[in-house]
Amino acid sequence: MSIKVAPEGTITSPKGFLAGATYIGLKKLGDEPLDLGILYSEAPCIAAGVFTANKVKAAPVLLCQRNLKGNNAQAIVINSGCANACTGEQGMKHAEQTAVQAAKKLGLSPQLVLVASTGVIGKQLPIKQVRDGIKKVKLSPDGGHTLAKAIMTTDTFPKEIAVHVKLGNGEQITIGGIAKGAGMIHPNMATLLCFLTTDAAISPVFLKKALKNAVDASFNMITVDGDTSTNDSAIILANGLAKNKLINSGSPGAERFEQALREVCLYLAKSIARDGEGATKLIQVTVEGALTLAQARSGARAIAGSSLVKSAVHGSDPNWGRIIAALGRSGIEMQETRVDLYLDNLCMMKAGQPLPLDKKKAKSILDRAGVPIRVCLNLGSASATAWGCDLSEEYVAINSEYTT
Repeated sequence: MSIKVAPEGTITSPKGFLAGATYIGLKKLGDEPLDLGILYSEAPCIAAGVFTANKVKAAPVLLCQRNLKGNNAQAIVINSGCANACTGEQGMKHAEQTAVQAAKKLGLSPQLVLVASTGVIGKQLPIKQVRDGIKKVKLSPDGGHTLAKAIMTTDTFPKEIAVHVKLGNGEQITIGGIAKGAGMIHPNMATLLCFLTTDAAISPVFLKKALKNAVDASFNMITVDGDTSTNDSAIILANGLAKNKLINSGSPGAERFEQALREVCLYLAKSIARDGEGATKLIQVTVEGALTLAQARSGARAIAGSSLVKSAVHGSDPNWGRIIAALGRSGIEMQETRVDLYLDNLCMMKAGQPLPLDKKKAKSILDRAGVPIRVCLNLGSASATAWGCDLSEEYVAINSEYTT
């Protein structure tokens, strides 16, 4: 294998990356009182980002999109507890002042600093607390674990990983990542915050392509509640300190880099789906035999995002008609008389006809922490997988009391 997961891997596992975090009072005090962090590369970076498709975009998203026009960045400042969204001109000024303060601390141009925020929409960022907090953050090569905790909101655990990738000719690079997300998660870009780093030397054009492809296969294939946030951001920094030959489209190592980046994003995406607000089960939906990849993805997302399917999984109710109904309204090409449906290895429908239901076996599958659903359309060769979670009473409780 050319890809190896790094024990205790995190976003600072690649060479030259430092991170740290502190508490400035944006979140309620808890076991991990952290809500402001910084990611920094000791060397200049090529950078790329993918952002929310929501027409309401938070100030930090707009700042990142502007600064990334030059394809370079060297630091990211991240806060949780306040989204700085729907905050008008003042919100944009606060995002810019955040970048300026971090740039001053790190000796950079403000244009090389990106900003990300997550939390409650409609609240102004307490900029003095942010500026003072930036001054307090201590950066270290081990700070990735702290940063992963600082970006959490309703998450129940930090999401982080790093992998080592052998490119050939003795060259090895590392990719690390952290992410947060538990609510307002639905496919239409990253639907969360995700930060990725690599010490690979890589071209800007190829890095953008690799990130977009990885996001499409991972973060755009998860759903928790059907809501797409105003702050969704997936950003990658590449500092080249591995000293490998430049990775470009078609160059040696390009395919391995793309595969590794996709694996990192898939791990983080599934962690988010598993940690959905109030969730008790991870749902994995695979649609096979579709005419195109786009249709396979649309079908899988429709099933994983169905509130009725999610509710049935929560109650371990083998009501498979809800799965077929969700597929039928997805808008993809399908012929009912050719559809096969499986709950793990239990076939529930064959060629559009229901089979005798073994309720006991079906319930035992639905009782698992991970519930696999597979639909075979038998029309083509394309397949895709989406991930979601069950819908519980706790989800309603969390989101009925979020600001109170």
